[in-house]
Amino acid sequence: MYCRFFKPVIDILIASISLIIMSPLFIVVTFALYFANQGKPFFLQLRPGKKEKLFKIIKFKTMNDKKDEAGNLLPDAERLTKIGSFVRKTSLDEIPQLLNVLKGDMSLIGPRPLLPEYLPLYNDFQKKRHHVKPGITGWAQVNGRNAISWEQKFEFDVWYVTNYSFFLDLKIVFLTIKKVFLSEDIAQEGEATMEVFNGN
Repeated sequence: MYCRFFKPVIDILIASISLIIMSPLFIVVTFALYFANQGKPFFLQLRPGKKEKLFKIIKFKTMNDKKDEAGNLLPDAERLTKIGSFVRKTSLDEIPQLLNVLKGDMSLIGPRPLLPEYLPLYNDFQKKRHHVKPGITGWAQVNGRNAISWEQKFEFDVWYVTNYSFFLDLKIVFLTIKKVFLSEDIAQEGEATMEVFNGN
């Protein structure tokens, strides 16, 4: 009952109210990143959602598009702008995903949507993370976020899929607020976010 009816309704209500309340902040960050990223304040990328269905995720663009002499993008850590670093540290880059929630591609809470190229690399256990909609935050995010290993992250994701409830989601909301306030577990050492997943 919670999954099929209450969770989607709660998602839409909270996403709508949040966008209205944060609209001034949304506009300010958009303008700041517009100038920092040569007119590109948003980052759109295909991500797999529930049942591995692809959708376009929207985030604030925190990295520029600088390339090396061969035309390849520089490492993430070198492309992260100063304003982008602040936006990512405060998790403001996640705000536009509220639009994905309103579209029905995402939920407020669930396993984070990863890259499509990871799909063939998952084992049967890890694939279970796609049994529910991906979320803006999730159980893995409040238990280490980018500071934990891929194996740990998948274990937390699948545990959430088999145990989620209204009270667990509520707990994740409060733990997420704490993580954002303390700016914890934003990146692995030496990485802008987290190392690439190369399979098991």
